[in-house]
Amino acid sequence: MKLLKKPPMGWNSWDCYGAAVKEEQVRRNAEYMAAHLKEFGWEYIVVDIQWYEPGAVSHEYNRGAELVMDGFGRLMPAVNRFPSAAGGKGFKPLADYVHSLGLKFGIHILRGIPRQAIRLNTPVMGTEFRAAEIADFGNVCPWNGDMCGVDMGRAGAQEYYDSIFRLYADWGVDFVKVDDIARPYHRDMICCEL
Repeated sequence: MKLLKKPPMGWNSWDCYGAAVKEEQVRRNAEYMAAHLKEFGWEYIVVDIQWYEPGAVSHEYNRGAELVMDGFGRLMPAVNRFPSAAGGKGFKPLADYVHSLGLKFGIHILRGIPRQAIRLNTPVMGTEFRAAEIADFGNVCPWNGDMCGVDMGRAGAQEYYDSIFRLYADWGVDFVKVDDIARPYHRDMICCEL
């Protein structure tokens, strides 16, 4: 097992803006970090939860809010808050900007698949399966109702996760904070080698 010499060091939007951060705020904080903290090892700029929710305005979550998704049930940045994401670009332009400052870009996700994708029964990219077929309705985040668990024993489940992580890689995401995975511990959704 390889141990890190230091923990990941960076800025997380939740600490200042809760669920309501906007692109301009992310850019200004990245510029500050690059100018004043990078030399001390600070390197990650992380956009936390609800970046896909157009109406987010505080630390509170809007229950039942319409989320921004593509046709495969994958969450996309809300363009009213992240204008560079327009035209299906996702976080690529923002990640490119953060990288241009010599920093790394990260996002927050909740484990699972959006309930909205299940309601619309969107297809799982590259498969014949649909969102409702991989959902685990008895396994829902207790503090945020946006997502429903994914039954990793079902065909199409791994392919769904593969599709979202391919999307994040295409955007240039360096760091993914996966939430609601430790209490209880969701061993079937964690893949690691020690």
